[in-house]
Amino acid sequence: MLRLITDFDGPIIDVSERYYRVYQFCLEKTRRPDQPVKELPKAEFWEFKRKRVPEKQIALNSGLDEAQAQEFAQLRRQTVHTQPYFEYDTLAPGAVDALLKIQEAGVDLAVMTMRRVRELDYAFQKYDLAGFFPENRCYCLSNDYVKTRDIEDKPLLMKRALEELPLAADTWMVGDTEADITAAKNHGVKAIAVECGIRDRTQLELYHPDLIVKDLSAAVDLILEPKSFT
Repeated sequence: MLRLITDFDGPIIDVSERYYRVYQFCLEKTRRPDQPVKELPKAEFWEFKRKRVPEKQIALNSGLDEAQAQEFAQLRRQTVHTQPYFEYDTLAPGAVDALLKIQEAGVDLAVMTMRRVRELDYAFQKYDLAGFFPENRCYCLSNDYVKTRDIEDKPLLMKRALEELPLAADTWMVGDTEADITAAKNHGVKAIAVECGIRDRTQLELYHPDLIVKDLSAAVDLILEPKSFT
């Protein structure tokens, strides 16, 4: 049996608009009423995120001072994974077609995400995705889980998944961050990084995934027809 474990945000869901709206909100809430600020265009903001520019530096680049930058970063952490901002997420181009293709090929499909149960359920309902991922193929955080860092939490999810899931002849992990690559490599799973998410190619290369491809569609093609990529 062949298995694909995919991250959710990045390969399947485009979070760029959510993150940008939260940036705009935090900038407006943190600035003084008479303070001139420079709101970054979305493309520039997202480029900073993909390069892992720290939140405080993004705030400083936007015209906030040191104290405000600290406040901005804290507010951003409190806000980015809340409603109503999840409403700004959209399906990544080609993601549903890729899921259909891998499902029709009979590949065992699982999702592994740092979303909490309620956050994943919301997206499943909004985009009609539950049919791809039965409950016993969903690995996410409980609603009361106390997060540390994704790069520490995600390998724990991978460990649990590999202990609970039936044995597979071959397993691939697709994701867009260092946490996905680390989770895979720590447990002997092949890691495919996609460039359509929140990290650029330079950042992904630092963690040495087995392969880097454009998006989930390219990853699925690779998994189903590996000879075409050799």
